[in-house]
Amino acid sequence: MDFEDLTVRIVSCRKCPRLVSHREEVAKNPPRRFRGQSYWSRPLVGFGDRSARILVVGLAPAAHGGNRTGRMFTGDSSANFLASVLHELGLANKPTSESADDGLQLTGVYLTAAVRCAPPENKPSLVEMENCYPFLLEEAKLLSQLKVVVALGAIGFRASARSLKDLGFSPERKPKFKHGVELVYTDVQGRRVFLLGSYHPSRQNTQTGRLTREMFVAVFRRAIELAGYS
Repeated sequence: MDFEDLTVRIVSCRKCPRLVSHREEVAKNPPRRFRGQSYWSRPLVGFGDRSARILVVGLAPAAHGGNRTGRMFTGDSSANFLASVLHELGLANKPTSESADDGLQLTGVYLTAAVRCAPPENKPSLVEMENCYPFLLEEAKLLSQLKVVVALGAIGFRASARSLKDLGFSPERKPKFKHGVELVYTDVQGRRVFLLGSYHPSRQNTQTGRLTREMFVAVFRRAIELAGYS
């Protein structure tokens, strides 16, 4: 198993009829600002540094973000909110994430999601999340230097906690999502991985002030510290 093999299997996946239909339908009827653009309209693989110590797990690609651009956390307000913070902290070479060919490079961090296709109303079903889960588990296995998982939102948090358990790590206490939560997971060899929770940088959260830039920066500063980058 390697990243190339995993990429082929993710991109070719059609297990979820509802998601396949939705991701293709939104490409046929884009909003005016994206008319004339060729949408990716397939599942998304993770993006970033394959030797990363920090893994970021979101919910799913946005219909007119990742589903359009073909790159995780790219092409919408959430993507730019995340990219600007990663850039401020030295994990990205630029503060925006606009397109798959925009030159964005990540250092020390790898971005992925619990679900790989854009779900209607950003609400994947339990079956759809279950179908996608093996992809997240395989990515986590391939990140051999993993030390910190930053989970964005409750769904990303639950998927992350499950993947760490399936990788042989046990939590210090029962994982329960809230912004700023920090848990230590340990395996039988004594290796530790930290799970951090954050509200998702959705427009709803950032525009209402539920998630401020300062709150988001604080989570990633802690991730950098725990990963040994500072």
